[in-house]
Amino acid sequence: MRVPTIVTLVSMTPAAVAAAQQAERFTIPGEEIAIYNLAGTVTIEPGTGAATVLVTRAGSGAAKLSIAQGELEGWNTLRVVYPADRIVYPALGKGSSTDLKVRPDGTFGDGDIHHWHDDDEDDDDDHHHDSGRRVRIVGAGDGLEASADLRIQLPAGQRASVYLAVGKVAVANVDGRLAVEAHNAPVSATGTRGMLSVDVGSGSVTVTGARGDLSVDTGSGPVEVSKFEGTELSVDTGSGDVTASEIKADAISIDTGSGDIRLSAGSAPRVMLDTGSGGVTADLRVDPVALSVETGSGNIAITAPATLGAEVDIETSSGEVESDFPLQVTRHSREHLVGRIGNGQGKIEIETGSGDVRLLRKTS
Repeated sequence: MRVPTIVTLVSMTPAAVAAAQQAERFTIPGEEIAIYNLAGTVTIEPGTGAATVLVTRAGSGAAKLSIAQGELEGWNTLRVVYPADRIVYPALGKGSSTDLKVRPDGTFGDGDIHHWHDDDEDDDDDHHHDSGRRVRIVGAGDGLEASADLRIQLPAGQRASVYLAVGKVAVANVDGRLAVEAHNAPVSATGTRGMLSVDVGSGSVTVTGARGDLSVDTGSGPVEVSKFEGTELSVDTGSGDVTASEIKADAISIDTGSGDIRLSAGSAPRVMLDTGSGGVTADLRVDPVALSVETGSGNIAITAPATLGAEVDIETSSGEVESDFPLQVTRHSREHLVGRIGNGQGKIEIETGSGDVRLLRKTS
């Protein structure tokens, strides 16, 4: 008896194809490295020896991607090169798209590959800002369906810049000088040491447990920073709420074009909080040497220790001023109040175009 053989044809989904891909390993020697990828997830973690990048390609057009390496402007680079002007990345979501210029060498971004160089060094590469072809990355439709997930391992003290157009970035326990630039991607970081700079065009940024210097710049998206300890915390966002908690620094600077600012358990002698439109609340654990708070429209509430001493200058075009601290008023008008609290050693400047101002004394 002949038993018929049954053959089942299985069509692999894009996810299955990605899972079947083997990670390719690359090393990047040198103290200064830069890594570029247009689409995918990026994880950055500690490593030993030379910096290592594990690349896992995905998508039906994954085989068309190429990996370029070499020195550019003094930096050793790894670049994932996409041979298309229209790239499909399903994780971006149907109806979503991102446009950017990509240079012939596979680099993109602001062109500031010298991100960590000293301010007095000349940058003669301004032509990078305008060169390159226009590339569109979409969530669905026609185009090259390809992406690359990167697992980056950095040794302690490494100076690195990582560029991503779309996807997401996760950083954990890296000790060095790291700059992350993303066009449209959320970025999260935990337990970093040294210097961390995050620049996102659109996307949320979450940083927990960082030590050292931290700079966050977003065009649009909320920012959350918690358990930071270091020299300076700087946050600048065009639109989005900023939440900072358990912050110990020499200086705190938070600026948002539109959104609320919430600072809790802040310990810093110098604090600057500025929002174009939104409320500001700040819980200070130490007496400020210099505190500047400004909002175009919104209420301001500052909580400070009972030992607070400062010269005070408050302006509000429409709103009331309340203080739990005895305030010796030296000048007062309908919109402007100048006075002194305690020994007057610090300086507090508060301004709101429309909103109430409250100075609250910490009770415990």
